[in-house]
Amino acid sequence: MTAQRARGTLWLAAKPGPAAGTSALADLRHSGCLKALFPRGPQDRLSAVFVNTSGGITGGDDLRIEATVMSGARLSLTSQAAERIYRSSHGAPGMVRTQISVEHGARLDWLPQETILYDRASLDRSLRIDLQGDAVCLLVETLVFGRRAMGESVDRINLSDRIAVWRDGAPLFVERTHLAGNASRHLARRAIATGGIAVATVLFATAPDKPDAGRHLEKLRPALPQQAGISIIRPGLLLLRMVAPDSFILRQTLLPVLAQLNDGPLPRTWMI
Repeated sequence: MTAQRARGTLWLAAKPGPAAGTSALADLRHSGCLKALFPRGPQDRLSAVFVNTSGGITGGDDLRIEATVMSGARLSLTSQAAERIYRSSHGAPGMVRTQISVEHGARLDWLPQETILYDRASLDRSLRIDLQGDAVCLLVETLVFGRRAMGESVDRINLSDRIAVWRDGAPLFVERTHLAGNASRHLARRAIATGGIAVATVLFATAPDKPDAGRHLEKLRPALPQQAGISIIRPGLLLLRMVAPDSFILRQTLLPVLAQLNDGPLPRTWMI
């Protein structure tokens, strides 16, 4: 039997605010090591920052986030800092489960900062977003395999990472990443990352009949580096993938991209 190091659960819901075009908190519950902060942000959205007070994730941890964005509301969710996945001493993975429902006429901006994986980290993580009707979603997920400036190498890892976006009960985008063994060796392969250790996935989903995704594609593509690719993979669904030698270089391109897709400045935690 493995010891439980940390448990945390966060539930929250956003609703339309009292003034037209604003959003407000409808429900909030949290337990264990997960908390939420609500700094001031643009008035058209509810800005929430989730905090893992345990200081990182390791084997045996269990963190869960559930959220609802009600019709007519907009919720921006980000993390206080980069999440760190530390060595699992007994081999069991740290578990992270996130499930978010976005109702018709609502918008979600899922903007966590980087996830940094250290040598011998073990992580089992899933993100599911359910969109209804013409709901809009912007999401980013960034994985960083060690810190190059510190001379770190990730020679042994166990990563299972799943992203699923559904609309009206049908799969819109489903991706699963599994990486086990010597991550540094895998990432050095030309067909995988050509030695890059920071990988970002950005997804922007609108209703299929809306032109927003196409307009963003035309503006973003000319400014991307060679190590990035962007395309409309189906009507109303823009996908961007980016690889960089480290997270600092990756951010130089990623921040302007997210600022454009976010229709405004990024949460202040991204600037600290």
